[in-house]
Amino acid sequence: MTALLAPRILERAKAQGKTVTCAESCTGGMVAAALTDIAGSSAIFERGFVTYSNTAKQDMLGVLPDTLQTFGAVSEEVAREMANGARQAAKSDIAVAISGIAGPGGSEHKPEGRVCFALATAQGTHTETIEFGALGRAQVRNKAKDHALSLILSAL
Repeated sequence: MTALLAPRILERAKAQGKTVTCAESCTGGMVAAALTDIAGSSAIFERGFVTYSNTAKQDMLGVLPDTLQTFGAVSEEVAREMANGARQAAKSDIAVAISGIAGPGGSEHKPEGRVCFALATAQGTHTETIEFGALGRAQVRNKAKDHALSLILSAL
């Protein structure tokens, strides 16, 4: 799926003169890699943020300590602040953020396979949570990457 999404993002973003950035936690840069695997991606992608730790989320994206403490890193509230912070820091038109539990592990309240997404544009920020289930770490991360790419594409 990535092989189809990333070139379409590049084509549409270039045609519209839009720029894209991403803030990733559980995917560890997979969205940025998918976009930059495409020749010419520098026309639309200047930077991405891999903010695996809560400290990185705060330092690089401006996620508030209170938001992390109240909702936890895997929450739509944190994903929203990650996307807004990435969009502002990169001066980008579109930002996607991902925070989740790829596994193994999780808890009763935050199970393995739960991934929170946010998409920030000039029109506002949309958040959602997807329960991919306990598919295994690699599969959850791949599905999260593909979903994030589809969110970017939908914004274009």
